Amino acid sequence: MKEVKKRGVSPVIATVLLIALVIIIALIIFLFMRNIGEENIMKFGDESIKLACQQKVDFDASYSNGLLAISNLGEAPIFNMNIKFSQGGNYETKELKSFSEWPSSGLNQGGVVSVDISSDISSTGAEKITLIPILVGKTKEGAKKSYTCEASSGVEITI
Repeated sequence: MKEVKKRGVSPVIATVLLIALVIIIALIIFLFMRNIGEENIMKFGDESIKLACQQKVDFDASYSNGLLAISNLGEAPIFNMNIKFSQGGNYETKELKSFSEWPSSGLNQGGVVSVDISSDISSTGAEKITLIPILVGKTKEGAKKSYTCEASSGVEITI
């Protein structure tokens, strides 16, 4: 009788397959947990504040002789705004609420404000500024929490 040799998967290939399987499972778990761990902040009742940034935030900004003029054209009140001073590859970010001219309650719909940023422009040597809105929403527990919109919701001004 002829002897039949049984062949299986080599130990090296089996080890590589097991490691790849573990990495894929870990990646799936990581992506799933990242979405769960993110606190959901709401604006306008049950709408996500991220959607409010994309759909209800609209503002116009202009810069002239050290004065930055901002008008809120959207439906959402703008609580605060980050201003990013850029020069070459360097940048510095400040909150506009730190300037005395920014309204303490935020910039409501239809509101207009002028902020003197001349000293910051000269100290940073900025070539352009980017304004990124900050909104306030509520968590599920009812606590107020600020949320900085994505840079795509902002306005860039070349000086």
